[in-house]
Amino acid sequence: MSQPSGNPYPQQPYGEQPAPQQPGGYPPPAGQPYGAPSAAPLPPKKSKAGKIVLIVLAVVLVLCLGGAAITWFAVKDEVGDVVDATKTRVTAPATLAGRKQVTDPELTKLSDELVAEMKSTVQNETSTAGAFYGDAAKQDLVMIAAASGVLADPKKELDDAIAGLKTQLTVQEMTATEPGPLGGEARCGDGKTAGMPLGVCVWADRGSLGMIVVFFKSAKQAEAEFVTMRGQIEQRS
Repeated sequence: MSQPSGNPYPQQPYGEQPAPQQPGGYPPPAGQPYGAPSAAPLPPKKSKAGKIVLIVLAVVLVLCLGGAAITWFAVKDEVGDVVDATKTRVTAPATLAGRKQVTDPELTKLSDELVAEMKSTVQNETSTAGAFYGDAAKQDLVMIAAASGVLADPKKELDDAIAGLKTQLTVQEMTATEPGPLGGEARCGDGKTAGMPLGVCVWADRGSLGMIVVFFKSAKQAEAEFVTMRGQIEQRS
């Protein structure tokens, strides 16, 4: 028997439902289950550099700028040192030891978050600096994090930062290194995170505390550039 002209679907066997139609009256493409949504493009994966800095950013915020509970005091003794400290500022230069500051939006956003965290954590800071330099694709990436202000006990701040580094970046030993003409104390050590080697150097003086992380490199390689990089970050008027 022919179907009535008003029925848009052919007669289905008992117990089966008519196939749903796609917009426009066409059935779903062959091989696609009924009711399944059309395949959407996968979101882009995060860059390798993004994964690297996310790990280290978290470490820096916890151990160097948050976990160490850095506090800056105005002190009355050692007047000459205090005067120098009040003139100390840190900055993120356009280039660092020949490396250009990274302008990638992902890394720039992380830099901004790093600076914002420092400003909210460090008490009585006079300046902060956080940035990335180089090219992760060429395994030449450097991160800096520093703040200026008058420190009552620079050695304690340095020791607190190093204690955190030993836990978070598996830095087994931080050895003293030449701090350069800006004085204070400085130490460098080998670290590792996610199987990646890191050359880590920290410094502290009466007017600032800072950290330099050189990705994919050893402490010895980071130490070779430390005085140059610190001199471009820390300045005294």
